[in-house]
Amino acid sequence: MELQEIEKFLLRKQGSYIDYPFGDDIMTLKIQNKVFAIVSEKDNPLRVNLKCEPNDAIAYREIYESVIPGYHMNKKHWNTIILDGSIPKSVVEDMINQSYELVFSKLTKKEKEKILSS
Repeated sequence: MELQEIEKFLLRKQGSYIDYPFGDDIMTLKIQNKVFAIVSEKDNPLRVNLKCEPNDAIAYREIYESVIPGYHMNKKHWNTIILDGSIPKSVVEDMINQSYELVFSKLTKKEKEKILSS
């Protein structure tokens, strides 16, 4: 996936927005100030950090060489996905969806309602 394609997919998530708290080339996607994806724009191929259930995180790492423990993140809950084309697009999209849902599920009822009503 190319930068524009992944950015577009990430921004389709309800309530998501881009922030750059870690520098001009580290795109951070958030919902209600909670991070669900971090894209390293300077890397070629692109790398994206995504939240993951611990057992799924290990499984993805065992299946795909281009999935590694989350760079600068809690390695139990985050994976870094190297977008080199070796993982099917649908699987990457599933990983993004899972990351978003994990973060969304931890929001308060009020925060969820705010997102769903926008």
